[in-house]
Amino acid sequence: MKLTSKRRMIAAAALVGLVAAPAMAAAKKDPEVRLAERLEGRVAGEPVRCIDTSRIRSSTIYDRTAIVFEAGSTLYVNRPDNGARALRRSDIMVTRPTINRLCNIDTVEMRDQSGFYSGSVFLGDFVPYKKAS
Repeated sequence: MKLTSKRRMIAAAALVGLVAAPAMAAAKKDPEVRLAERLEGRVAGEPVRCIDTSRIRSSTIYDRTAIVFEAGSTLYVNRPDNGARALRRSDIMVTRPTINRLCNIDTVEMRDQSGFYSGSVFLGDFVPYKKAS
């Protein structure tokens, strides 16, 4: 059976929909559920006041919930003391750490994708999560 150009486009669109569906479903999960899944198999340590910015490889925002900073094999979870409602994973975090450390007294500015201010987040303690041995 020969596929016409229109049929090929429809088939391609259907394939894209099948691939995108799991990603969209994951994006709609409750942020607490997504965070729990990220921390699965890890054990919480004693909270710390600061983390070295030079060790942070990446960060992930969990909408209105927390920020996870990846530093080597350790994940640091920060549940803001105030302003968590401004956390949106599509936003950009702007930090101005002092002395190359991000601390629980620091404020993070949130900016939308076009660069406009969308809120402030007042960081709390950083809880380290390490893989269970």
